[in-house]
Amino acid sequence: MPKMKTNRGAAKRFKVTKSGKVKVKQSYLRHILTTKSKKRKRKLRKASFVSGADLKQVRRLLPYTKISSNAR
Repeated sequence: MPKMKTNRGAAKRFKVTKSGKVKVKQSYLRHILTTKSKKRKRKLRKASFVSGADLKQVRRLLPYTKISSNAR
């Protein structure tokens, strides 16, 4: 069976921490920023973790990373 390919777009967007959690940049900080409060924009700067519901999809996109099953 041939090797599986890593999705290169996903590899650029997700980072797996040492504990196996998947870090991702938060959305909603690209445009129409005048209507969003300073507090909201400041909180969106921080990275967040992928939810447990989406881990299966991320694991399929990044087959050679050690993503723990209890990452959340």
